[in-house]
Amino acid sequence: MERPEEKPHMPESLFGTPFVAAPMAGGTSTPALVKAVHEGGGLGFIAAGYKSPEAMTAEIAATRELNVPFGMNVFVPDPSQLTPGPGARAELEAYRAELEPEAARYGVTLPPLRLDDDDAWQDKIDALLADPVEFVSFAFGLPGKPVVQALQKVGSRVISSVTSVDEALAAAEEGPDAIAVQHSSAGGHTAAFLPGRQGPAARTTSELVAQVRAAVGLPLIAAGAIMNTAVLRDVLAGGAVAAQVGTALVRTDESGARKPHKDALGDPAFTGTAMTRAFTGRWARSLVNEFVRDHQDAPEGYPAIHHLTSPVRAASSAAGDPHRLNLWAGTGWQQAREGSAKDVVREFLNGL
Repeated sequence: MERPEEKPHMPESLFGTPFVAAPMAGGTSTPALVKAVHEGGGLGFIAAGYKSPEAMTAEIAATRELNVPFGMNVFVPDPSQLTPGPGARAELEAYRAELEPEAARYGVTLPPLRLDDDDAWQDKIDALLADPVEFVSFAFGLPGKPVVQALQKVGSRVISSVTSVDEALAAAEEGPDAIAVQHSSAGGHTAAFLPGRQGPAARTTSELVAQVRAAVGLPLIAAGAIMNTAVLRDVLAGGAVAAQVGTALVRTDESGARKPHKDALGDPAFTGTAMTRAFTGRWARSLVNEFVRDHQDAPEGYPAIHHLTSPVRAASSAAGDPHRLNLWAGTGWQQAREGSAKDVVREFLNGL
C-alpha cells in the first residue's frame, strides 16, 4: 500500500498555512487550482466577480466536491460608479468612441454603456449565507458590519482587503477575522477604496504589512509581488500570518487564465508593468502592451468600462493576440513559471 505524499511542514496560521492563493476573477481561479494549491500545502480561493449568483453557487458546489477547504471572494459595489453624474457619463461616452477602432480591428461591436451592474451583490451575499463556505473575502470596498456579522454567524471567516493604514483602521471597525494587505506591486486590480493616498508610501509589501501591523491587531495576509520563499519569509517576519499569492500561479496548469496571458508572462518581449484603467475603469497592474500604451488617459468607470472592453478582450484572446488583452501581472511576473500549482506552492513552503 502506497503511503500518502507528505505535505511540507509549515507554520500554523488562521488558515493552517502561510500560503493563500489569491482569488483571481475572470476565470483564472478554478476548482482545479484550489485543489492543486491544497495538495501543495496552501489554501485556495475561487472568485465570484463577473459571475452570476447561479454560476457562483455552481462553482462552490464543484469545489466542495473536491473535499478541500477553500474561500470565496466577492466584489463590493461602489454606488458612486453606478450613478455617475453628467460629466462622468460624458467621459465614458467619449471613451466608448475612442474604443471603436479597437472593436473594428476584430469585427466586434461595443455594447452600450451599462451603469447598473452591482455584480448581483445582495443575491451573492444571500447565497453565501444560505450555503456557507469556510472563508469569504471582500475587495473594492468594505461589506459593512451587518454583512460581516451575518457571515460569521453562519460559520464563515471574513477577510477585508485594504491598501493602507487608514483603510485597515476602517476595516477593523467592522470586525472581520483578518485583513488582506495589498501593496501597489500586486498584479490585477487594486483593492483601494478610500480616495487618494493615505499615510506614508510603503516601498515593499513587508513594509506596508509592518505599518498596518502597528495600527491594527487583526491577523494580516500580505499581498503584492510575493514570488518566492524569501519574500514570503519577509512578509511573515513583518507581521503577516500568511501571504496571498496570485501572479506566481497564473501560468500553472490548473489556472484558468487565457493562453495569451500565460504566454505573455514568459515572453521577454514584455518588459514592464503599469497601473492602468484602460481595461476596466479601475486601476489595475498589467503588463504594458499596446492597449495600455494607447489608452493611458482612460477615465474612471468600473465596471462600465469592463463591459465596454469585454468583446475586444475576448476577440483578442481568441486571435492569440496579447496586445488588446488585460495581462494582469505583479511586478515580479518574470519569476512566474509553468507546471502544476502543487509544485509551485511546495517550492514556496519547503524553504520556510
